[in-house]
Amino acid sequence: MDIAYNPEYEAFRVEVQRFLEENKSKAPAGHRGRGRPTAEEQAWQQLLIKHGYAARTIPKEYGGYGAEPDILKSHIIAEEFAIAGVKPGHNGDDRLVPVVLEIGTEEQKKALIGPTIRGEMMWCQGYSEPGSGSDLASLSTKGVLEGDQWVINGQKIWTSGAQHADMCFCLVRTEPDAPKHQGISYLIFPMDTPGIEVRPLVTMTGEAIFNETFFTDVRIPADGIIGKRGEGWFVANATLKHERGSLGDPNQTERRFRLLVDLMKNEKVDGTPLIEIPSYRDRLLRLQARVFSMKYNGMRILTAYAKDEEPGLPRWIVKLQGCELNHQLSALAIDAMGELGVLYEDSPYLRDEGMWQQTYMLDLGLIIGGGTAQIQKNMIGERALGLPKEPKYTQN
Repeated sequence: MDIAYNPEYEAFRVEVQRFLEENKSKAPAGHRGRGRPTAEEQAWQQLLIKHGYAARTIPKEYGGYGAEPDILKSHIIAEEFAIAGVKPGHNGDDRLVPVVLEIGTEEQKKALIGPTIRGEMMWCQGYSEPGSGSDLASLSTKGVLEGDQWVINGQKIWTSGAQHADMCFCLVRTEPDAPKHQGISYLIFPMDTPGIEVRPLVTMTGEAIFNETFFTDVRIPADGIIGKRGEGWFVANATLKHERGSLGDPNQTERRFRLLVDLMKNEKVDGTPLIEIPSYRDRLLRLQARVFSMKYNGMRILTAYAKDEEPGLPRWIVKLQGCELNHQLSALAIDAMGELGVLYEDSPYLRDEGMWQQTYMLDLGLIIGGGTAQIQKNMIGERALGLPKEPKYTQN
């Protein structure tokens, strides 16, 4: 593998490094839970968009920077932000914005993308239901077109951030007589629409990250749809592709590894830094090997996209391997802190504002969210490796 960059890209790397040196102090500091972006975070996002380090390839007419797609430059940005320990910018909702760009109408692009990438419009995803999690296509929330309005009735669950969201993109069954994968539409609507009730679900992190969401005669305009009626399954899979990629981002895993190394240099037992104790150092080195493996797997994907090729198996393993690796990095951090590792919330001895405890528990959920590890393995076997499909259980 040739991972050398030509002079143009090396010059761009220097440009990114210079920006970080000059502006790193403006980046939001510390760890915070999920919620609406603060004024500081919105200002940082605006600065990143202005310089092309967020929303880089989103056209200017939709609020982005407007650069030509260049995956090597995008990779350099992500890599340098990870090395600097600075959270990178984003494209707003990384699940929705790419889908609106690919499939949405011109009116939808102009109305939705700008506020979303600036952090002014927050979204939640209405996919899972109490009876349709892994088998998402069996969802039963219904949408009936009455005149120029959709009328929605049903329930969603595990709706991340619904209590903070301005908008929802939601899978709704609109064609009851069609096969289950063909009778779904991808609807979008404001969360303050009458008939929507959100009930927070407190997880073991102590936060209400997820929610139950109920729809009772919710009326939205007929044009509140992405793509064509009955083709929501196609749109949903485009969304999930972006979600799974973001959940296993190797650059963010490398950033977390660097934070772990710093922690193990600072934490001591009888005056000896943990990183110098063989049993801890060996665990760290094993994880480092996996971090490098994920990084170079990401480069394989990068190479494929640069050649306009389908990455195949390397793309399919990102979510599965990334989420499990992130969880194990946090587990080592907690072990490294010893008895301090069990602390949570407020304590004068809390390390990194409780980031490691929170991510340890959150990542365990992400191994399930966005497609469970078992479902991911099935997809890898069937779609990437061409193995026979898992036998369907039928009850006599």
